[in-house]
Amino acid sequence: MQTQKILIVDDDKNICKLMELYLGNAGYITTCCHDGSSALDYISKGDYDLVILDLMLPAINGWEVCRLMKMEKNIPVIMVTARDMIEDKVNGFDAGADDYLVKPFEPKELLARVKVRIRNAAPTDNKQINKPINIDNLMVDINKYEVRLNSKSINLKPKEIQLLYFLLTNRNIVFTREQLLEKIWDYSYMGDTRTVDVHIKCIREKLSIKSKVWEIKTVWGVGYKLEVYE
Repeated sequence: MQTQKILIVDDDKNICKLMELYLGNAGYITTCCHDGSSALDYISKGDYDLVILDLMLPAINGWEVCRLMKMEKNIPVIMVTARDMIEDKVNGFDAGADDYLVKPFEPKELLARVKVRIRNAAPTDNKQINKPINIDNLMVDINKYEVRLNSKSINLKPKEIQLLYFLLTNRNIVFTREQLLEKIWDYSYMGDTRTVDVHIKCIREKLSIKSKVWEIKTVWGVGYKLEVYE
């Protein structure tokens, strides 16, 4: 049976009760609170394996809770909200969210995402050591989670770095959004493909300096590839 502890933060007490029921039946230990200030207090005093965080909260909103929490603890965060605007997702990922789930959702999808996020956060002793990749003005070191462009450090989020490294490793190969979800997020076709679009958008904005050697290209109707002109 699972022994992981999950903090649920949502001002809708009925939603909290439902998530407690789903997660409790799956063997997780859950705690609920209903505003951003209480959430930060619980996080500072508790030892949680995952936080499920609503976006629109009293006192302190979910974006700010996530940002402040990530400054102190590297706990996986799934944002759960009724808002489905791409700008909200970008802001959530920029604040440090690891995943984004839109209400209403199916219990099976919530449980699947919880399982993936906790599994991916678990430390392992046999992680593969990958060499840094250098192409023209770009360097990506996946072991240090470091990205440099024209020798300047670029602040990419962990999932953005993983996605960029994967595309660099598999240069000139077109991947569908579903394939990228499976490879990077381990969703096995269960995730929202717009998650990939959001991360590609963020990478492009942060790597705004152009190169004549490489480019992240959209293959319309299919997906994305990192093209290298050799």
